[in-house]
Amino acid sequence: MKTLAKSLRLLLVAMCLSITSNPSFAVLPAAVGDTPIPSLAPILDEATPAVVNIAVAGTIVSDQQVPDLFRYFFGDDVPQGPQQRPFQGLGSGVIIDAKKGHVITNYHVIHEADEIQVTLKDGRSYDAKVLGHDRQTDVALLQIEADDLTELPLADSDKLRVGDFAIAIGSPFGLEQTVTSGIISALGRSGLNMENLENYIQTDAAINRGNSGGALINLRGELIGMNTMIIAPTGGNVGIGFAIPANMLRNLTEQITQFGEVRRGVLGVAGGELDSDLAKALGTDSQHGAFVDRVMPNSAAAEAGLEAGDIIVSVNGKDVKSFGELRAKIGTIGAGKKVELGVIRDGKRRSFDVVLKPAEETNIQAKVMHPALEGASLSSTTKEAKAQGVLIDSVARNSPAFRNGFEEGDIIVSINKTPITSITDLRKLLETEPSILAINILRGEETLYRIIR
Repeated sequence: MKTLAKSLRLLLVAMCLSITSNPSFAVLPAAVGDTPIPSLAPILDEATPAVVNIAVAGTIVSDQQVPDLFRYFFGDDVPQGPQQRPFQGLGSGVIIDAKKGHVITNYHVIHEADEIQVTLKDGRSYDAKVLGHDRQTDVALLQIEADDLTELPLADSDKLRVGDFAIAIGSPFGLEQTVTSGIISALGRSGLNMENLENYIQTDAAINRGNSGGALINLRGELIGMNTMIIAPTGGNVGIGFAIPANMLRNLTEQITQFGEVRRGVLGVAGGELDSDLAKALGTDSQHGAFVDRVMPNSAAAEAGLEAGDIIVSVNGKDVKSFGELRAKIGTIGAGKKVELGVIRDGKRRSFDVVLKPAEETNIQAKVMHPALEGASLSSTTKEAKAQGVLIDSVARNSPAFRNGFEEGDIIVSINKTPITSITDLRKLLETEPSILAINILRGEETLYRIIR
């Protein structure tokens, strides 16, 4: 036991010395005598000023229906219909550009907020404005007007390995500048919310409510991910937390900075996971990848030469282990960008260069935008269409869209009197989530409304 204890002490000393021998790392930690004591404090001294507390306030509009029994006893003066309810919330954020005052956080932290206040580690507070956001990845970019800010550099998250050390910084339950540590437990996690684009880093560093939007850093003090969600059957931390990888954050914030929105790129394939049974049936030795069972006509994938039966195993030289990971990576690389796909076809590895098309050019599922439209398949109308708007290509029988009266061939031309000319317009308007939607559609030569509450 003494030999083991001595070996562990030597290992810790060696780790400390290896970290501090590189000038890009933090300075040497404190020592007792001639023996350095391992500590995360020097790294955190540099990193924590870039992690902020975010407080939000706003009102939620809810459609409150009063039972007839109440009106019978109390008369028609009983409030009914849409009601406004104030709310407050807390979260975290990370400064990624000190000169521009850019702060990233989760979309769900600032969603529906009328007021957003960012508080720095030194106590300074600033009102923030939203530069843009992306609901499907749960990312928002804010801006504050402040001097002497500290930013966190973004790491290359594709280089992460399971077992790497990770440090979470945020404001759980409003407790500012809380630090927890752990390791990378898994990579490429998806399937937690099928409507979102997910490629999460999983960590056992403790993450709780209020950590959302906070930093997950490595031992270099670089941002490897943004803490986003937890699995918490008991309501508290159980060591299963998830963060959005830095490379996804980089792609999304660059698009928001340039365009004011995320201009999603679309590959145009459908498929699923490659497991051992499917690999055996296809006669391939590969055990991981995204199996393509359909290539959409006129899509980026079709134009590049991809075929049903292909197995996509890499994007820009980085391995892809699942269809969910492929979907998330492609969905955050912008429209018009060129990507190199590694593909296994007939047991042989091939490479394809693909130029991603804008999301409007590809049919999408409406449930991503609003529950009332679930079951409908949408696309932007062409220039030759009789009206500009969003075309309902198909409606699944007995789906919410079917029950709400939508039919194949309908063209959505406005919502609540606001004109709709593309899927982008529709998505932006639905993100405001008004309590009542008056959807104006063109059906043949007839114009009609569908009211969604």
